Amino acid sequence: MQQNGSAPPDDVAIVLATEGPHGPIVHATNRAARMAGATTGARVVDVKAISPDLQVEYADIAGDKAALERLMIWSRRWCPWTVIDGPNGLILDTTGADHLLGGEAAMLIDMETRLSSLGLSAQLAVAPTWGAAWALARYGPVRAICDAGQTTSMLGPLPAAGLRLDPVTLLLLHRLGLKTVGEISDVPRLSLARRFARVATHTNPLLRLDQAMGHLAEPVASEETHPRFKAQARLPEPIQDPTSYLPGLCADLCLQLANHGFGCRSIQLSVYHTDGDASTIGAATAAPSRDPDHLHRLFVDKLERINPGYGFDLITLEADVIEPVELVQTRLEGEAEDDVELPQLLDRLTARLGGRSIKRPVLRESHVPERAEKALGALRPTQKMAQPVARERPLRLLSTPEEIRVLYAVPEGPPAQFTWRRQTHRVARYAGPERIAPEWWHDCPGTRLRDYFKIEDQSGKRLWLYREGLHKDGRGGDPRWFVHGMFA
Repeated sequence: MQQNGSAPPDDVAIVLATEGPHGPIVHATNRAARMAGATTGARVVDVKAISPDLQVEYADIAGDKAALERLMIWSRRWCPWTVIDGPNGLILDTTGADHLLGGEAAMLIDMETRLSSLGLSAQLAVAPTWGAAWALARYGPVRAICDAGQTTSMLGPLPAAGLRLDPVTLLLLHRLGLKTVGEISDVPRLSLARRFARVATHTNPLLRLDQAMGHLAEPVASEETHPRFKAQARLPEPIQDPTSYLPGLCADLCLQLANHGFGCRSIQLSVYHTDGDASTIGAATAAPSRDPDHLHRLFVDKLERINPGYGFDLITLEADVIEPVELVQTRLEGEAEDDVELPQLLDRLTARLGGRSIKRPVLRESHVPERAEKALGALRPTQKMAQPVARERPLRLLSTPEEIRVLYAVPEGPPAQFTWRRQTHRVARYAGPERIAPEWWHDCPGTRLRDYFKIEDQSGKRLWLYREGLHKDGRGGDPRWFVHGMFA
């Protein structure tokens, strides 16, 4: 595969080289170079001696790998399951998808046309098995279509290398006079089984033959293990603004999620450019959602981040993180109470202001009030919202408790009168105490316990006070009093 803006002519022999122990070696070849005698792993000087007109370019291994990963994602315009197959190949499971493009032949023509527009030359094959498609794409005709009943006849004339074997195994087979797939399949299975009984699968010609012929399963599975939900819009002409298509995509995606009992926590909007590139923007939700209007609003302020390039002709909306959603009747009138107002508000604020601008409380394992929760950024798709604690706590908790001056205190009770922020407060009623002991695994020795009181002063203001320490507890002098929070 070569990507330089235009594909080289089919009759020009070209190889990609890498540094070897004794000079440059052939890393990859095109069909013309193989016909001229170039083989992977051979020294460039030896190949040039056979074919003086051979063109040599140095391979960019890291760049090729990154480009192949992008191409693997881009190839999902034809089917949902695509995986990388070695350093220079892709495997697409087009089962049930080829008829959407007019059949297998039309699909291959579409693939070749689109790849050629990217400056990529490709050898394409459709076959019932991974192994058969691999062999036909590399050693068969330019475009090969193998039906279920043609596997044996079409693979038979191909070289033994079509079974994806290592060089050592291929050399042994050649010494035995087995040079084609058909010759290997004609050998009694017992003979091959005895000779290659303890050989790994990727070097065992018998197992590789069974995979190619469909006798041994080799399914195509992408990295995603969860069900995939994706809505897409194929456009007759390239456009530069996906706004008008977004409501329909959201409705289609949410319908798929609802039919299978899921909600999305993270979604990706992708546009596929005509020049082979793709642009993606994402959005996350605080709770599983399948509300099309809500998902649509999450992208309204983000569409300007898409680089339209020279236009795009395919738009997809995919739920890449999903969770089961169960609707339970909690109202007598039969409606479900799903409590989505707060999560949806958080989603819209996060989409507009950014995740760093939104803080949320996360509960921690501590009964000391200032340690019981921590403020973090917006929810990630794999996190849950914290549930409130059962004990009543102030609506506002001071970051640092403020000491008060007690004028008169009730024994074992709160102050009857105290001064805080230069104002005198007289306690009208109170509740408590709630005793909170120090956490010995966090606190220093000598830390004193706290007795918390909920009080209401003469003006109706409700405060949360605590007394730090007890008389004669051996950990300091007289107890000290602090205001820690305010109730609504």
